[in-house]
Amino acid sequence: MTSAALLLAAGQKSAEVTDWAARIGWVVGLGLFVALVYWLMREGWKWRGTLQGDIPELPSAPDDLGPAKLSMSGRYHGSTTAGQWLDRIVAHGLGTRSRVELTLTDEGLDVVRPGASDFFIPVGALREALLGKGIAGKVLSEGGLLVVTWSHGDKLIDSGFRSDRAAEHTEWVDAINSMIKNNTTEGAR
Repeated sequence: MTSAALLLAAGQKSAEVTDWAARIGWVVGLGLFVALVYWLMREGWKWRGTLQGDIPELPSAPDDLGPAKLSMSGRYHGSTTAGQWLDRIVAHGLGTRSRVELTLTDEGLDVVRPGASDFFIPVGALREALLGKGIAGKVLSEGGLLVVTWSHGDKLIDSGFRSDRAAEHTEWVDAINSMIKNNTTEGAR
């Protein structure tokens, strides 16, 4: 071997060995950080529910609802304080997103949610229905959300629903607002 070859061989370095202890430390640290953030989010959700403890229990559907005027299947996207689309209500399971089966009868609006608590909105509690585009973390195209405003205790609540067939929303808005108008007209007599 020549001296140039020996110098060249002496100048080469082998690849660095992975520092497994440091890598495992970073992975464990990151895992603990993610767990901490999740725990803090969960505690915040429970704290919000505690702050909303003044909201009474949700009414359940009467035994005889009568014939259905309209029915719809779709998604329940949550409830908020009326007019404040980011102030999510989590008490009594109102903050839980889920599938939904809505049925409108002369008695009111029956909200059946598989995997979450069902509730009933009596016709006297209905205040307004409109087409919206967002509610508590869910934003859709204009008119993509059926928003029903109703009173519960001393609180006005907006609940957001999205039908599997969004073209149904207009029919629902018209039917609910017509029921509200008829109910207030009959109540004024």
